[in-house]
Amino acid sequence: MDRLKKSTLFYYSLADLPIAMSLFPVAVFIPRFWTSDMGVPLVTLASIGIAVRIFDVITDPLMGYISDHTRSRFGRCKPWIFLATPIMMLSVYMLFIPPEGAGTVHYAISSVGLSIAITMMLIPYYAWGAELSTDYNERSRITGGRAMAGIAGSLSAQLVPGAALLFFGIGGSNQVLMLVGTTMLVLMPICISLCLRKVPEPQTFQKSVVPVLAGLKLMWQNRPFKQLVLAFMIGSIGLSITTPLYLFFIADVLNAEDKAIYMLTFFFLSSFAAVPFWVWLSGRIGKHRAYLAAFFLLAFAHPLYLLLGEGDFWWMLPITILTGFAGGGFSSTLPNSMKADVIDLDTLNSGENRAALFFSSWSFAQKATGTIGGSLALFGLALFGFDPLPEAVNGADELFGLRFLFSTFPSLFFLGGAAIVWNYPITEEMQLDIRAQIEARDQASLDTSPA
Repeated sequence: MDRLKKSTLFYYSLADLPIAMSLFPVAVFIPRFWTSDMGVPLVTLASIGIAVRIFDVITDPLMGYISDHTRSRFGRCKPWIFLATPIMMLSVYMLFIPPEGAGTVHYAISSVGLSIAITMMLIPYYAWGAELSTDYNERSRITGGRAMAGIAGSLSAQLVPGAALLFFGIGGSNQVLMLVGTTMLVLMPICISLCLRKVPEPQTFQKSVVPVLAGLKLMWQNRPFKQLVLAFMIGSIGLSITTPLYLFFIADVLNAEDKAIYMLTFFFLSSFAAVPFWVWLSGRIGKHRAYLAAFFLLAFAHPLYLLLGEGDFWWMLPITILTGFAGGGFSSTLPNSMKADVIDLDTLNSGENRAALFFSSWSFAQKATGTIGGSLALFGLALFGFDPLPEAVNGADELFGLRFLFSTFPSLFFLGGAAIVWNYPITEEMQLDIRAQIEARDQASLDTSPA
């Protein structure tokens, strides 16, 4: 087993901390801030998100192709992560700390810039992680380490403003975004620099011989990949519906907006603590069975939120811990590890490692589900007549719409994702056989090559 050194795993995972620290508020705080504080209509915000995702149809596969074909003395992934860093920092600054009077155009430009930066950074970064090990269980350890760093970043996005509220009385969505944005701008260059300097990247690459269209056809014929990405998309739409509604639910249903930071902290603490469990479980029963368990736990726990009403903030805690625990395996740890195994199957069929192309497809799917889920949530609120403005008074029907959209509606997607991944075929035994065939072919190629 090619077990990665703890220090290498730490430095590789470290890069995900500031990324997650910035992306979590984009999903949770940005919708409420830009609709309530900055006055951008719900439908306009959702429409901009859809337009940005249409743009990703071009940029994501293009970035995957470019990354796979990059050749430099620094590697094929590191240069793009380095170039993406200042673009991401500028976009976060514009989105989190906008000038007074900023409106729809400012939000749209910031969102496009952030999307480009995420594409440039995450596709090479995740592809790099898939190449760090070829072992079935070691890949779960790598994605688990990265998931814990990401959760730590999301948790930091709660702790920084939480400490400001507790010790200095500083609160509100605008202050949260300013504090988190400033902290991220300090941490990102430090974490990215350590990752790029301390973690080696393979320097030997196979020359691409598969044409682009033929390569895409091979990807489409990869049934486990289609099964995995579809299950991930359907399930993630459910999770993405809940994300922008979290703050609305706590503020307008429970009437406890000032305590939202604390509940989100419990959620991420639970997710962080659960990652080692999901890595362990995947080693015991297989990755896809552990993934199914996370799906079902989320599906049956989330409707419990429907029972809550005004004054029930602390009754929300056990449900939050349960859903957070499921999220520790559902959102990134298990599907990302399974994705690396799917890439092995493509390597066997195509004769070359096209990890970044696969991760570009996954990146687009991930961003698309975030947009689809977020748009369903915001359009759903508008359909129920919910008004997000601070001075608005929402009646029982509008609040029930919010409660239903947040609690019960997402479970339909969780169960749908579980049904799709039910008979996923790549087991540990199958992955070992795939790797053995790849290594035998590579060895035969070396034996027949001219001296």
